Amino acid sequence: MIELELHGGRAGYGPVEALHGVDLVVATGSLTALLGPNGAGKTTLLSVLAGIVRLRAGSLRWQGKDVTRLSAARRVRQGMLLVPEGRGTFPGLPVVENLRVFARGGDHAVATEAFPVLGERLQQRAGSLSGGEQQMLAMSRALLQRPRVLLLDELSSGLAPQVAAQLLATARRLADEGTTVLLVEQYADEALALADHVHVLNRGSVVFAGEPGELRDGVPGVTRPLRASS
Repeated sequence: MIELELHGGRAGYGPVEALHGVDLVVATGSLTALLGPNGAGKTTLLSVLAGIVRLRAGSLRWQGKDVTRLSAARRVRQGMLLVPEGRGTFPGLPVVENLRVFARGGDHAVATEAFPVLGERLQQRAGSLSGGEQQMLAMSRALLQRPRVLLLDELSSGLAPQVAAQLLATARRLADEGTTVLLVEQYADEALALADHVHVLNRGSVVFAGEPGELRDGVPGVTRPLRASS
């Protein structure tokens, strides 16, 4: 089953076009890695899917319905969640209040079970947490809200490898449990090990789309290692 279909997507900022006719097909319940060098358009692509950046041309369908003009707020209400590179938490609130907001009044135990360190920091302001702890807190929103589509922008950016591995494993688990995950990731090898499908962007265009094993064998025009942020 197809979750998302972007056809001929063009988008940008002011006079600058960042995506040049991008096509993207994402299967339901899969983990798709979006890789590429700096400035390739990966973050812009996630922003288009989330409705934050409007398409200038092309169309987007979500489970067969045209959502090209659907607002970002309505996409959130219908189950699309973007965890941005800037963490996406409330830095002035304690961890426990962040979790309560994310849980929408429900039990937030699932988050502290997945990330025990958060249970030790419940009264600490989110903004005073380490980078890894802040990203765990941001990821808790996905665990608590169980979105239909989860968009992760640079999940492990700047984090220790052990923390990055824990977060990436959580993303894989969510996909295994039915959430459709799109992951922009700086650790290409780790992302390829977890992904079902991979798209490589370069200068606003998709230069490769396929299975991770095909990319490991080499793709014309793409050099390794593919380590870069958006």
